[in-house]
Amino acid sequence: MINQIVTKITKREFARSLKFEEGLLPEMPSCSDEKQRLLYMHIPFCEELCPYCSFHRITFEEPLTRKYFKALRREIKIYQEKGYKFKGIYVGGGTPTVLIDELAQTLNLAREIFSLTDISVETNPNHLNHKNIEILQQSGVKRLSVGVQTFDDNLLKKIGRYDKYGSGEIIVERLKNTQGCFDTLNADMIFNFPGQTAEMLDADLAALLNLNMDQVTFYPLMISALTQEIMGKTVGVVDFRREQKLYELIVRRLEKNYDFSSAWCFSRKKTLIDEYVVDYDEYAGLGSGAIGYLRGTCYSNTFDIAKYIDTLEQGKLPLQASRKFDLRDQMSYDFMMKLFSTKLDIEALQKKYDGQFLKTMWKEIAAFEIVRAFRYFPPYLHLTPYGRYLWVIMMREFFIAVNNFRDYCRKQAKII
Repeated sequence: MINQIVTKITKREFARSLKFEEGLLPEMPSCSDEKQRLLYMHIPFCEELCPYCSFHRITFEEPLTRKYFKALRREIKIYQEKGYKFKGIYVGGGTPTVLIDELAQTLNLAREIFSLTDISVETNPNHLNHKNIEILQQSGVKRLSVGVQTFDDNLLKKIGRYDKYGSGEIIVERLKNTQGCFDTLNADMIFNFPGQTAEMLDADLAALLNLNMDQVTFYPLMISALTQEIMGKTVGVVDFRREQKLYELIVRRLEKNYDFSSAWCFSRKKTLIDEYVVDYDEYAGLGSGAIGYLRGTCYSNTFDIAKYIDTLEQGKLPLQASRKFDLRDQMSYDFMMKLFSTKLDIEALQKKYDGQFLKTMWKEIAAFEIVRAFRYFPPYLHLTPYGRYLWVIMMREFFIAVNNFRDYCRKQAKII
């Protein structure tokens, strides 16, 4: 019952808070502070498109991709000219390594102009070869996150990844050969696929434990309404009633060997994670369809790739939509994102919001305390095991809301 209530409330709140205002976006202001932010870069190109994916992506075409990377480097320079400082870079997609030479040139430019310490890049199993690994190492990549999803051959065929990336056995071998090449090698997994049984998931967990992966990220399947409609015709319908038991299986198998970096990220050491929104208060979104959060404003770049390139050729940022969060929205955002890392520093947030955080958020804190989602060990609120699952629900609904927004923008740009 509590799970359904949390799902309903968070779905409603995220639909409200992510209702962007289009066409009213001012120019990105200059920045004079020394705050170290994260730079997110989106590469929307894939060799083939997976049916369950709600991210902004299109089929790879080399000439267009090269123009895109050139525009992306212009965008990086605009943020530099506006005075923004970045400590870390996260490159997502799509498939960021689809043109490794262009990615390397882009990362090297960013390293030249910003004092970067953290560089994380996503890739797919078929790109784990000696040439790519060497180029990524030379480009300063500290963490490589590999989109595995599952090792089950039947499920890989069902979701359209078997022919593209090989069998589960081949993917295991590629991961094994890549271990030790980066500070952190992460396996990106998904649970609660239609038709995925507990036995299939348990076999995936056994493979990961046998590999002794540095880090494992296990996302629940999070798809937009449109993607669910498309996927339902070929893969099946998502059943959220199974989600908690599958999540508990994951935790039971991994918690003996891993620490929680977030409610769904398991790490052997302190390291970068996929949810950069946990480690960084603010992040700039670069690339077509990228979403950023700077100075209390959540904003999006255009999803129209031709328009993205053309706008940057004119020396302007390709902004499409934004929403200014009021103070309560900012506190709610911090409350959710910081607790997703499994603990919340109350004193730090009280200081950040001039003593108003507890006065504003006491009802939410009390409600979750009543259902035993927290334990308080000053100065931190810690998620309990049940609390971690509630945060999986909340983050799942947050990303579904983001994916629904992406679909809306892609329709406007006539991409879908």
